[in-house]
Amino acid sequence: MNCKEEEKKIPAFLQDDLSFKDLEQFIEHIEECPECKEELTIQFLVSEGLERLEAGQSFNLQKALSARLEEAKHQIRVRLWLLHTLLCLETAVAAAIVIALIIVFRL
Repeated sequence: MNCKEEEKKIPAFLQDDLSFKDLEQFIEHIEECPECKEELTIQFLVSEGLERLEAGQSFNLQKALSARLEEAKHQIRVRLWLLHTLLCLETAVAAAIVIALIIVFRL
């Protein structure tokens, strides 16, 4: 993966505005690339940190960023589970249709 392409996704990630495919690629890259993770940390500090400080809130940058990344991973797992479940249901419906057709045409 190209670091420049993934770095361009950081603002969209921080705004929770990445497509499923882009989010999956982004998380995979961030977990493997310390330079991009550092850039994410910096941009997170600037966007979230300044906003929270202006609001008078204190926060733990690493904990907040880790929570954001874990939430993104959770979204990916849920989406993959839903896609898998949908595929299983579609297969079951197709099998039921085939069985029904066999029964109807045997009669």
